[in-house]
Amino acid sequence: MQRDGSNAPTADTVDDVSLTLEAYADTIVPGEKRWPGDRAVVGAATGGGAVAAGALELLRWDATGISDGLDDLAQRVNGHAEAYAEETGLELDPEVPAFVALDFDHRTEVVARLTRPGHPEKEFWVLLSLFCNMAFDSAAHLHTADALRDGHPGLEAMGITRPDADGLWRFRNFGYGRELARTHPTTTPSGSPA
Repeated sequence: MQRDGSNAPTADTVDDVSLTLEAYADTIVPGEKRWPGDRAVVGAATGGGAVAAGALELLRWDATGISDGLDDLAQRVNGHAEAYAEETGLELDPEVPAFVALDFDHRTEVVARLTRPGHPEKEFWVLLSLFCNMAFDSAAHLHTADALRDGHPGLEAMGITRPDADGLWRFRNFGYGRELARTHPTTTPSGSPA
């Protein structure tokens, strides 16, 4: 527990890789701070962003194919942040990883440079960015009904409707304002063809 009585983690209780990856995710889809002393999420937007949507969990999911390389990516982005700070004359807070120490505008500039055509590591950073965005816009690491029940910020922002009480989605209003085809006469009550 912090001195302010909150259960928010401190820089001492969260590892540098997690802080760095959360800061990167927050740069891709910004959100509001989770608690007043949040260093990874800078509060550049209202509502939950990629971090609140579970970007760290999605990145660490072995199905992404990048989970084994996250430590290296965190180290690399911190190295790029250090080089950027030296180039621009910024003084970084030594208490947190270099990328975390940058404000939102500087983080955005570092990511823009890393994802620019011609950057030798561009593919790494574009892939990392896509997964951060995926956590927000599709909650790929979660069951959709569970994510909606728990208030997933991205799915809510996109207006994804909740399933019916039985867990199934039914669309009473057809997308074109009319039924496009009659149901085949041998279709079962579950909707499967006979």
